[in-house]
Amino acid sequence: MIDDITIEKMNETHLKDLALLEKQCFSTPWSESALRTELEKENARFFVAITKNEVSGYIGANNVLGEVYVDNIAVFYNYRGFGIGESLLRHLIKVSEEEKCDLVTLEVRVSNTPARKLYEKCKSLETVLFDSVNSIGNSTFKGCMLLS
Repeated sequence: MIDDITIEKMNETHLKDLALLEKQCFSTPWSESALRTELEKENARFFVAITKNEVSGYIGANNVLGEVYVDNIAVFYNYRGFGIGESLLRHLIKVSEEEKCDLVTLEVRVSNTPARKLYEKCKSLETVLFDSVNSIGNSTFKGCMLLS
């Protein structure tokens, strides 16, 4: 665990780094333009982890009528294993609770063991976990944290 993690709301200055992170982590990365669009959405909840004065990761979600849907969690390779993803997810949960949301959901591929372990770590809330198949036929793992 790194002690020097600051979580802040995503802003324009983070976009280049986040677009690079997207390319590093995802086969269909969000572009800088797509991330910029999230800045303009009232229901978007995007937060960035800053470690040693640089972007180390981010989490993006959307609040739809009190239900928070996590779009992405990503951490630069050189910062993985230090609790940054967990810090980001816990921050989003805290913000969601403050906004009186009902639940937080996240969907990951069954084969994405690190993401599944991260989600399972946050079971301090009532959590419902289940397997499903997404729209393109991939076996996925869904989690739903109830924020009652």
